[in-house]
Amino acid sequence: MPESMRIAQVEMFASNSSVFVRLTTESGMTGIGESTAFAFPLAVVEVVKALSGYLVGADGMDVEAHWLRMYRALGWRGITLGGAISAIDQALWDLRGKRFEEPVWQLLGGRSRAGVRAMKVVSTGTTDEVVAASLAAQNDGYTAIKVLLFQHEHHRMRHAERVADLVDRFAAIRDAVGNRMDIGIELHRNMQPGNSIALIAELAPYRPLFVEDPIPPDSALAFAEVSAKVSVPMAAGERNTTIYEFREYIERAGISFVRPDIGIAGGFTHMRKICAMAEAHHMGVIPHCVPSGPVATMAHVHLGISTPNWEVQEHVEQNVEPVVSMVDRITPLADGYLYPFDAPGLGMALNDAALEDAPVSTFPVAPALREDGSVAYR
Repeated sequence: MPESMRIAQVEMFASNSSVFVRLTTESGMTGIGESTAFAFPLAVVEVVKALSGYLVGADGMDVEAHWLRMYRALGWRGITLGGAISAIDQALWDLRGKRFEEPVWQLLGGRSRAGVRAMKVVSTGTTDEVVAASLAAQNDGYTAIKVLLFQHEHHRMRHAERVADLVDRFAAIRDAVGNRMDIGIELHRNMQPGNSIALIAELAPYRPLFVEDPIPPDSALAFAEVSAKVSVPMAAGERNTTIYEFREYIERAGISFVRPDIGIAGGFTHMRKICAMAEAHHMGVIPHCVPSGPVATMAHVHLGISTPNWEVQEHVEQNVEPVVSMVDRITPLADGYLYPFDAPGLGMALNDAALEDAPVSTFPVAPALREDGSVAYR
């Protein structure tokens, strides 16, 4: 007789900026997932608790039905709900892989590539410090990096001063690493359409792989105003949570790369639909993976292995504390590529002791201010 896949227990662990979910079936099988709704992790915990009453007793095999019921039950939206559903969905797919004794990537259609190319997010700092970090990433085998070009001090600069400094910074990075390195530029929602267009025009000669989020993600139409007037590929989507939001960015915003996050954009069930929608428009996928913990990172790799238009995966160091203590093993990284495990499901387990003792991150409301004291964009 097949093992019972009915869910008997829903557990959650808030650790640092992540919320990990573990589902246990009546037969004792477990599946894990991670929410990356990092700003308010304790709010995600409460949403998972609210959803637990529905999940206990449900058949863990009905993944699509569970997604739709959790999302459509109250007509609610947003990153907190998206984080909760995403963690639960990953755990359901982990269970599914263990039930069929196959890795999740195999259930998603098998390999479309040997490994997932990692894009190292380099640390911020002075120009010299960012150049040094970029070179260090190159020496470690990375062939793609992302730089957080716009920093807090730029809000207090005059327009010409700001543009000159940002261009000089990027020119120095390109000069250091050469043309063999793909470089993505993160502007982190810090500009308006007009001044971002002026900046991107001057960055274009240095051949960035993309420019991400020059303006706030409030409007696909406003983003389209920028895309229409620049020659650099544009990227957006890290704060989007559904196919309905991504449809507008894909069809209206003039982007070349979508940036969904498996920890807020609906887990495997929903994110693979986002990737397919992008593929139909000849767009690449560059998932948002910061500050992903070990489970979300591995989930991205499983999806990336099986997704044909997966361009490159944003990546932060996983072989550090507290990440390595959260699970029994982390995602393998070799020569700038990430690899999934061949074990059933996601191939990793949570370390309860480390998660139970871990602090929970809180993010103060402390936005960047302009020199007149007004709140800057972000």
